[in-house]
Amino acid sequence: MSLTPSTMLDIGTIAPDFSLEDVEGETYDLAQRTISNGLLVIFMCNHCPYVMHIIDKLGEKIRQYQQDGIEVVAINSNDYIQYRDDSPEKMGELARFHNFSFPYLIDEDQEVAKAYRAACTPDFFLFDENKKLVYRGRFDAARPGNSEPITGDELSAAVAQVVAKAAVPENQLPSMGCNIKWKEGNAPEYFG
Repeated sequence: MSLTPSTMLDIGTIAPDFSLEDVEGETYDLAQRTISNGLLVIFMCNHCPYVMHIIDKLGEKIRQYQQDGIEVVAINSNDYIQYRDDSPEKMGELARFHNFSFPYLIDEDQEVAKAYRAACTPDFFLFDENKKLVYRGRFDAARPGNSEPITGDELSAAVAQVVAKAAVPENQLPSMGCNIKWKEGNAPEYFG
């Protein structure tokens, strides 16, 4: 498996607004949301082994983050015509199977991925209550094939700082995973 690192968007970047439909056809409009404690935006997909490796622990951690007032959304930007496992139907199946407590959104034209400079799955972007980026990095050190435990400790430490309204240390390691599956001719210049 080849690894693609996240682009490490600049700390302090304001979360780009978006309006996307989830797997049930409901619209999620970030501009209309009130962010009280923080916002976590995750780029993920259905078939990536790096996502599947952490999916259970990620779901568990997200429920904890939500209890602490963190708004969480996941976005699938993959070209689902070429990668059928990432179709909205399959997204719905995955969301139901894992009992997602967060919206799983479809970025069909891939513009939201470009706005966030997303590069891989999973790719995590944590913003404070002012929608200012404070963390972009990995969930933890676990990867398929290594013996590292799946803990979510790195992302969780950043979330704890956001909830406490404290500064998040800027020495962050990039997330690594499968590349976003761009539609032909649609890959942004920052990618590859």
